[in-house]
Formats: sequence, C-alpha cells, structure tokens
Amino acid sequence: MESAYGINYEILYGNSAFSMLRLGMRRGTSIKAQSDAMVTMDTTLRVEGKLEGGVLGGLGRLLSRENFFFQTIKAVDGDGETLLAPASPGDIADLEMDGTPYYIQKGGFFAATEGVAISTKMQNLTSGLFSGEGFFVLEASGQGLLFVESFGAIHIVDVPAGKEIIIDNQHLVAWPKNIRYNLEKASKGWLSSMTSGEFLVFRFQGPGRILIQSRNNASFGQWIKQLLPSA
Repeated sequence: MESAYGINYEILYGNSAFSMLRLGMRRGTSIKAQSDAMVTMDTTLRVEGKLEGGVLGGLGRLLSRENFFFQTIKAVDGDGETLLAPASPGDIADLEMDGTPYYIQKGGFFAATEGVAISTKMQNLTSGLFSGEGFFVLEASGQGLLFVESFGAIHIVDVPAGKEIIIDNQHLVAWPKNIRYNLEKASKGWLSSMTSGEFLVFRFQGPGRILIQSRNNASFGQWIKQLLPSA
C-alpha cells in the first residue's frame, strides 16, 4: 500500500497468528519499531537502538511494560525494504494518525513513521489498580502511520454516536483518546463479577473506533500454567 510518508507497506499473512510487516522505504526515511522487530533488511538500510523521549521516556515505557529502547531503521544509502515481525503470535493493524491521539495497551505498540510520537501516560488510580493494564499506558500522537500488534486476530469495533459497548479490558488493543469510557464491574455485585470470569470491563460511548484482540493474554497464561508439571 502506498503512503504519503515516504514508505509503502503490506501486512503479510494478516488475520493469522503469524503476521509480518513489509516496509518499502525511500532514501532518507526512517521508522521506529519495538526492539528486535527486524527480520530482514536491505544493505541500504541501517538499524540502531534509540532512546526516544530521553531517560524519562524510556523509564515510562518500562513502567508500561514496554522496552526501554526503540529500534530505528533508516534508509541511509538508498531505497530499501525491511520485514518486521512481532515477538508473540498475533496480528498487525495499521492506523493513519490524523492528529487524534490513541491509547495503546501494554505490548500493543509495533511500529510507527517519523511523525508519530510515542509517550507514556499515567492512568487514574482506579483504572491502574483494576484494569489489568497497570498505572501507565502508551499514547501515540502526531501524524503518520501507526502499526499495532495483538495477541490473536485484530477486530475493529466502530461505535456510532449515541451507542455504548462493553469490552473486556484484556481484549483492548488501541482506542482513541477522545472517546468517552468508564471502568466498571462486569455484574452488579463484586462476587458475581469475579465469579463470572470477567471481573472488570470498559463501557465505551461512541462515536469512536476501537481495536480489540480475539485472545486474552492472561487467560492464555493461566491455561499454559495448568499444563506445566508441578514443581
């Protein structure tokens, strides 16, 4: 797919557990990605670690359970192509940033073009304690292309104005900063919420576009734990 940011891109093996991102880059352009994302690249490209936002920015990413450094790939000696892949099984989705910031769940950032800034934002106390995402989330802002990754397939939920939708917090990938939402119990009572297996959910109020993932990291971790032999 052609873009206006000096690159063309294609999501390979989309809607599967083994997606990759192909980026064709013009000389002088660069992209940032999660650490260790590069699979292959032409010899015209260069890769290096970059501490975006300084030490405080790196520490903020650690607190949001991301890597301290980003990986930066730049087309130095001419046009070139690179293949990027996520660390865990899942899907990749592209978002064209038009100035509306997006929040990204922990582990959800994959790559972005130069005009997209990635920072860390602190959630309020209640959200941090009970959402399962911790006190910090990533915020993507600016203009350019943003690529997010998921555990399982990515599904887009378009919420029209005047409509509400309830989403399990463990299935969130990315959502626009300007959409209204509340954190609440899955059921009326705390005991019922906990025994339902859902506990806490987010109630979003449209309009807005929300990216969700088809699998739950925490549930998968518990399933794996059951299969491991006891110590």
